[in-house]
Amino acid sequence: MKVLVVNIGSTSFKYRLYDMPSETLLARGGVERIGEEKSRSYVILGDQTEERIAPVPDHGAALASCIAQLTDPSSGCLKDASEITAIGFKAVHAGDISGTPVVDERVLAAMENYSIVAPAHNPPYIRAMRQLRERFPKIPLVAAFETGFHQTAPEAYRTYAIPYEWTTKFGIRRYGFHGASHRFIAHRMAEVTGRNDLRIISCHLGGSSSLCAIEKGKSLGATMGMSPQTGLPNNNRAGDFDPFAIPLILRETGLDLDGVLARLSSDGGLKGVSGVGADLRDVETAADAGNAQAKLAIDVFVGSIRDYLGAFLVRLRGADAIVFTGGIGENSIRIRSAVCEGLSELGIELDNAKNKAAKGEMIISSDASRTKIWTMPTNEEIVVARQTVEAVGS
Repeated sequence: MKVLVVNIGSTSFKYRLYDMPSETLLARGGVERIGEEKSRSYVILGDQTEERIAPVPDHGAALASCIAQLTDPSSGCLKDASEITAIGFKAVHAGDISGTPVVDERVLAAMENYSIVAPAHNPPYIRAMRQLRERFPKIPLVAAFETGFHQTAPEAYRTYAIPYEWTTKFGIRRYGFHGASHRFIAHRMAEVTGRNDLRIISCHLGGSSSLCAIEKGKSLGATMGMSPQTGLPNNNRAGDFDPFAIPLILRETGLDLDGVLARLSSDGGLKGVSGVGADLRDVETAADAGNAQAKLAIDVFVGSIRDYLGAFLVRLRGADAIVFTGGIGENSIRIRSAVCEGLSELGIELDNAKNKAAKGEMIISSDASRTKIWTMPTNEEIVVARQTVEAVGS
C-alpha cells in the first residue's frame, strides 16, 4: 500500500511517499511559498530532482501539484492518485481527541477549538484537510496527533495546579508534543540495543525543542505543556513564562493581549534574547564574535535543557540513555557539550573526541559513563506512516 505523509506549514507543504509495510521511501517533495506567484514545487525520486516555478494558490492545489508530479507518465512513480491508500498528517492538537483518528468533522471541529493554543499549527492543517477532503474524497485522511505519545504520562505529570474544574471542564492540562520524534527514538533505541526496558531522556532540539522522559517505550511526560509554546525556549518562542508578567507588559507596551502573545510566540526564544536571529548557527557565530546577548541566549537555552534533564533523571530514577536528535541535537557540538558538562558524578560523561566527530547514529559518551549518550537522526514521517497504516486497517 502507498501512504503519503504530509507536513504542513502556513505557506509550505512537504511530503514523503512510502510503500508500506516495507517502509520503502518512493519519493519526497513539496511546495514552498504557497499563495505566491512564484511557488516552488519539487519532487525527488531516487537521485533525480524535478522542480517548477508556478503559482500554487492553496494547500489543496499543492497536493494536486505533487500528485501530478508523482503520476507524470515520463518520470512519476504512480499510475494515478487511486494508488494512494491514505494520507497521514503530522497533526498537532485537538485536546482530548488524540492518537490517530481518521479525519472527519468531529476531528476538524476539535482542532478548530484548540487553534487558540496552537495558532501557528492548527489553522493551516485544518484548511489543508478540508481542501484535500473536497478534492480527493475517496482517499482517507489520518491525523497522527503529536500529543498521542504522551497519553501514557501519569496524571500527576499532566495536571496543572489550577482550579480543578478548569482541568475537567476545559481540558487545561499538559499534553506534550513532538510525539512522533520521541516515539521514533523510543522504538529505534529498543532496536539498536535489543532492550525494551530502557530509561531514556529524548532531547529533540531544533527550531522547536522539547525533552521527553521515556520508560519501557512509553512517555512519562515531556517539557511542552498545554501548547507548543511552553517548555524549553525555542528558536523564536519564549517557552516557560510567568503569566503574571503579562499585565505589566500590557500596561508598559500598550499592546493588547493578542499582541503580547504574538510577540511571545514569534519574537521570543533564541531570537528574542540574542537580538541576532532565530537560527542557533547565527547566534553561535555572534557569541563567538563577542556578542554578549547571543552568549546569554545560548546559556538560557542550555540552562533550561539542563534543568529539565535533572527533573527527568529524578522522574526516571536515573537514565540508561540520553539521546540528542533534531537539527540542533544532531549537529551542535557546543550544545551537546554544554548540556553534559560537569555531570560525571551523575554517571553522565561525554567523550569530547566522539562528540566532535559525531555524525548520524552513534554513541558519544565515554567508556566510563554509566548513562550512554547518543546522537540519533529522527524520522517522524515513518512513524506517521506506520500509524496511518494502523488507522486505516490495512
